[in-house]
Amino acid sequence: MALVYGPILIFLGLAGGVAVGAGVIALFVVLDIIPRLAQLTRSYDKVHWYEGAMVCGSFLGTIMDFWNVRFYLNWGLITSFVGLLNGIFIGMFAAALTEVLNVLPILAKRLHMQKYVLGLLLAMVFGKVAGSLFEWFIYQP
Repeated sequence: MALVYGPILIFLGLAGGVAVGAGVIALFVVLDIIPRLAQLTRSYDKVHWYEGAMVCGSFLGTIMDFWNVRFYLNWGLITSFVGLLNGIFIGMFAAALTEVLNVLPILAKRLHMQKYVLGLLLAMVFGKVAGSLFEWFIYQP
């Protein structure tokens, strides 16, 4: 039975990873996050350090997620500060996603898929809903 579902799960995992990675990169490109950061800090010569920090952070986050690394902090002040930073990040990320939606029409135009933009959006929405329902109700680790 595992031989049947294995390739399907590998495909779905890779497809999901590519979709999320492409969305994050589109967010950073469309919003010009790194050049804006360099402009605000007046450190144009350190742009490569900013890019390296983003790559290292996403790589370490992926490794920590795969290996289920956990940090246990019992200090209320530290956990409150980390929670505040996470909330700020999620809020800004959600606000920035509205601008990222402008990427889809541009991508569809360059791929000559203007007629299929609605189908592309619906496929993304239904895929996310189906994946969430599968994880909530079927997948039991």
